[in-house]
Amino acid sequence: MSTTDVRSDEAREPVGAATVDLKLEVVVIPVADVDRAKGFYARLGWRLDADLPSDNGFRVVQFTPPGSACSIQFGTGMTVAAPGSAQVLYLVVPDIEAARADLVGRGVAVTEVFHPGTPGAQFRPDGSGLRVGEPGPGHTSYRSFATFRDPDGNGWLIQEITRRLPGRVDIAETTFTSTADLAAALRRAEAAHGEHEKRTGRPDENWPAWYAAYMVAEQVGAALPR
Repeated sequence: MSTTDVRSDEAREPVGAATVDLKLEVVVIPVADVDRAKGFYARLGWRLDADLPSDNGFRVVQFTPPGSACSIQFGTGMTVAAPGSAQVLYLVVPDIEAARADLVGRGVAVTEVFHPGTPGAQFRPDGSGLRVGEPGPGHTSYRSFATFRDPDGNGWLIQEITRRLPGRVDIAETTFTSTADLAAALRRAEAAHGEHEKRTGRPDENWPAWYAAYMVAEQVGAALPR
């Protein structure tokens, strides 16, 4: 190979590409009635970020779910997708029973909490009889779900995650996106710390450090302290 030759695999990897942040911040969902959709998502308690109409009929409405780094947009002249065709839009929560109760309290029709009886059942319309009507055993992270739809039929999938798979979160960027998220993590750390003190047979005066180590390890999917 001469010094002017370039290997094909090198040509496919732009210099510095791995260092550029690509943050998913907005998902566009198709709706038929913008004002009806706006009323629905406002009723969920989501933050209204913008409602920007234009003289030419274009309109964009943006909402952000509590604690989310990603927002949704809908409006007029934004997409050619059929209203209601956005499906399996994930909402991740630390406590699915509390999340479901909040939605029910807001008048939203939500399924009972379930776990898949067979792999992928959470993605099938209405479960096709393959959903087990109770949380995942032991509320295992990633295993408990509930679903609901907006007035156009766009489908939302609520998933309970309390401990991330390894490698999903950078330990240097561990964050809690809401007071509810932090409170739930503290409660889990408190329960685990109680078991820790039972095993050691003595009070742990350094419990703040133990809590912190537990909460970070849980979020990044590392081995939990014992």
